[in-house]
Amino acid sequence: MTDEILPAIAGEILAGEAALSAAGRDWGNLIHARPGLVVRPASVTDVAVVLRFAAARGLPVAARGAGHSPYGQGQVEGGIVLDMTALPPRRVVTGDLVSVDAGARWREVLETTLPYGLTPPVLTDYLDLTVAGTLVVGGIGGATHHHGTQTDCVVELEVVTGTGEVLTCSRDTDRELFDAVLGGLGQCGVITRATLRLIPAPARARRWKLYYDSLPAFLADQRAVVGDGRFDYVEGQLIPVDGGWRYMLEAVAYYSPADGPDEAALLDSLEFGESEDEDTTYFDFLNRMADGEAALRAEGDWFRPHVWLNVFLTDGAVEEVVAETLAATGEAELGATGLILLYPVRNDRLKTPLLRVPPGEFSWLFSPLRTGSPDDPLHNARLIELNVDLHRRARGLGGKVYPSNTLPMTAEDWREHFGPAWPKLADAKARYAPGNLLNPGQRLMVG
Repeated sequence: MTDEILPAIAGEILAGEAALSAAGRDWGNLIHARPGLVVRPASVTDVAVVLRFAAARGLPVAARGAGHSPYGQGQVEGGIVLDMTALPPRRVVTGDLVSVDAGARWREVLETTLPYGLTPPVLTDYLDLTVAGTLVVGGIGGATHHHGTQTDCVVELEVVTGTGEVLTCSRDTDRELFDAVLGGLGQCGVITRATLRLIPAPARARRWKLYYDSLPAFLADQRAVVGDGRFDYVEGQLIPVDGGWRYMLEAVAYYSPADGPDEAALLDSLEFGESEDEDTTYFDFLNRMADGEAALRAEGDWFRPHVWLNVFLTDGAVEEVVAETLAATGEAELGATGLILLYPVRNDRLKTPLLRVPPGEFSWLFSPLRTGSPDDPLHNARLIELNVDLHRRARGLGGKVYPSNTLPMTAEDWREHFGPAWPKLADAKARYAPGNLLNPGQRLMVG
């Protein structure tokens, strides 16, 4: 494939070794699928031209944002990779809404909205993911128990379908496409612009780290604080200590002076042992991973394979599954820089049809974020098999995946995952992006 076969566009068409090699890798550093071309679109028109061209010739296309996919989801062997970060910045705040280009990082969204005293309700822990990159999987974070996922905060989308048609959709206009794109793994179209709901931004964040030696006590307190909503942000982390495990509840109250949080009321009845707290600006709390990223990059660990898994567990199974997993997890199974997250979300806050969670009041996000070896593919394969085993165990107990994983998923796995939502997704995919050409790295085939 050469750049001469594409119609003229305003953006760049790249066929050099550096561009193709970079587009054939991702954050997971486990799958390497070399495209035929990389296109850096300069407009939504460029995206439409490329998708029309590819559809007419049966060429697969992958939309790529920050390249943070863990298992080849944004790659395409021999096809075209659309680098969505090349879209020109178009970021406008109007009232309590912000309209942004799909390739904007969430950090850049914040930089746009905070001068107006506004913020997106839900942000991921890492701010350098792109808007469209999280909207196609859900976008979960410590405020999800209040506001749902990032997809639940979307008001309108501009989408280029797999056939190259530019459409604007919302809950009131072309609802079928809107619901198929949010959480739809990029199967029905490429998001080029999103309009997001905003809420007032606080000035500061008081953050507590509460430590537990008992898993049941840790789970009980997480249920309590997520259920009553006393904190603005809640997550949990499982920390290896001397051959065992310690449990850390991370709880944050946002405020603006002179209306500080009532610590006694917030911590009342919680059964933690030791605790730490700190007070920062709101942005500094949200941006807390920046220093860690710099250190990991400097040490080289940022570029190691990342064998990540995110599953939703039922409330009834969470203690059993977590205890079993931790008993079988040491440094070899996690990696020196790996970590494990565990926290509940309230299912009644989740409104996106394609975000599938177990039934009940709470779903628990359980995330063993394993770090693999750059020179031991057999070790990495074993870590992937651990993910497969945990997914099978969770699914057998009614669990679901949060779909950003190092996990081999077949079309049948996806059908089972989406369950009653599958027919609508399959129909939308057949209508808007026939031929299974769009984002084939998700391995979600119909027909």
